[in-house]
Amino acid sequence: MFFIKSLIIILILFLIIDLYIYLKPKSKLKIFPIKYNLLNINKENEIRCEFEITNFSKRKETMIPNLNIELDFFKNGKLSDLNYEKEMIIKFDKSQKRITNYWPTLILKSNETLKIFLKIKLKETLLKSEDFLGLKINWDNYGHFGKTNKQNFFLLNKHTKYLNQNDIKSNNVNQKLEVFPVKTSLLGAFDEPVETVINYCKNLVKEDDILVIGESPLAIMQGRYENYLNIEYDIFSKFLCYFFHPTSSLATASGMQILINKLGFTRIIISLIFGFIFKFIGIKGIFYRLTNPESSLIDDISGTIMPYDKTIVLGPCNPNLFCEKVSKALKIDVAVADVNDLGGVKILASSNKSIIKLLKIALKKNPAGNADEKTPIVIVRRKA
Repeated sequence: MFFIKSLIIILILFLIIDLYIYLKPKSKLKIFPIKYNLLNINKENEIRCEFEITNFSKRKETMIPNLNIELDFFKNGKLSDLNYEKEMIIKFDKSQKRITNYWPTLILKSNETLKIFLKIKLKETLLKSEDFLGLKINWDNYGHFGKTNKQNFFLLNKHTKYLNQNDIKSNNVNQKLEVFPVKTSLLGAFDEPVETVINYCKNLVKEDDILVIGESPLAIMQGRYENYLNIEYDIFSKFLCYFFHPTSSLATASGMQILINKLGFTRIIISLIFGFIFKFIGIKGIFYRLTNPESSLIDDISGTIMPYDKTIVLGPCNPNLFCEKVSKALKIDVAVADVNDLGGVKILASSNKSIIKLLKIALKKNPAGNADEKTPIVIVRRKA
């Protein structure tokens, strides 16, 4: 009886912790990239971008006392200096205001949206195919939760080169299968996933091909990455991350906090307890089975290609829907996979379940690679 009472008390304590984490005051402001264009006007390059900031709080208003946008220029893979001028126009509360060097404090009411139109004039010509630009947005949130400093990054890349059959090279898998890694430009949150993949592959695929995209590139195009500076971790995430191998993405407070925000403290601690019990009797991986797919799809910083190596990348959202849309457009089977250099292949979603066994064979040697190959898409083809 004492054991049962103790168990109930502990469970209630865990639920109180979950309730505290859920109700803890926090900023509900979210920033979304809408569209951008890289133009050439009078032999000068000009960038025009559009963003939205929405307050998702149902009752509380939040202030933005400061917002600053910087332009990072990556030349040959290195951060370089770039001369530019910027100008912002904000549309807010049925008014429009031009911003030069001073950001006025704005108050976003519940469910209200602020539109930001950014124009950047570059003082020199760009860009080579390996160069790209990044918008780094530093902004403050102020309200009932206190003050929060945020930093968001959005890639700008207009070096889209769509390939033809002669541009892709075959890698033999066995006597029945071959794979074709598809090189793309560096992808970002401005790239609409379905449209982007269709445009890259519509001239490459043949009947009965299978198109596979990595889970991280898809998640990045969906904007499912978070700067580690934006993660507000607490004592619970600091405690739980100690139970994981140092190379795990859950071995840091920020990585663990993301999982807590998704699954709750109670589910994670119970999964850990069962994981230890089963590991003691020789059965491994129970924790990840109980917390999948969220726990296995978190990639901590340094786990992704530059410039996303400073962000925590989550798993893709609605991958089955993505597969269905691309499959319908290209009239072939489509899958989303998580593949590593150790031979691990996980098919997260597919338009046809019967192709999973074939894909585990075709992708075992990781033809897309996990470094900076920029080949997030692989076409699997059955030999005639």
